[in-house]
Amino acid sequence: MSNRATDGLSHRERKKAQLISGIKQAVADLVLVAGQTTRTKNSDYLSRRLDYDYTYLANLFSENTGSTIEQYIIEFKINRVKELLLAGELNLTQISYQLNYSSVAHLSNQFKKVTGLTPSLFKLLDGRLTIEPESVNDVNVFCNRVNALEVRRVSFAT
Repeated sequence: MSNRATDGLSHRERKKAQLISGIKQAVADLVLVAGQTTRTKNSDYLSRRLDYDYTYLANLFSENTGSTIEQYIIEFKINRVKELLLAGELNLTQISYQLNYSSVAHLSNQFKKVTGLTPSLFKLLDGRLTIEPESVNDVNVFCNRVNALEVRRVSFAT
C-alpha cells in the first residue's frame, strides 16, 4: 500500500473513533441531563446531535464495540441509578423520573436484568451486611459496580 492509501485508512479510522466517542458523550449527556429535557427517542436524539443517520451510527457502534447503542444506554443508565442509589439523596421514584423511565417497575426490572439484584437489595448490600466468608449461610452476590465487577460473600442473619 502506498503512504497515501494508509494515510487515508488511518484518517478514516480516526474519524470512526471520534464518532464512537461522540456517541458515548451524547449518551452521557442524554442520561445525565435526562430529567431536564423533554422525552425524545434515543435514535432521534443521537441522529440530530451527531448529524448522521441512526442506522449508520448503530452499525458503526456495534461493529466497533460489540454492543448495541441501546445496550450501552441501558448500562449507562443503570450505572447512573447505582450512583444515585448509593448517594441516598433520591428515592427510586425520583430516580425513575429523573432518568426518564416510564415507571419505577420498568426501572426495577431493567436494573435486575443488568445487575441480578433489585435496586433495594443493591443499596442494602453496600456495606450494611456483615462479611463472613466461613458462614454456612453464605451467598455469592455479584454487584456490577459503576466500573468493575465486584464479588462479595455476604451472610444473611437467620
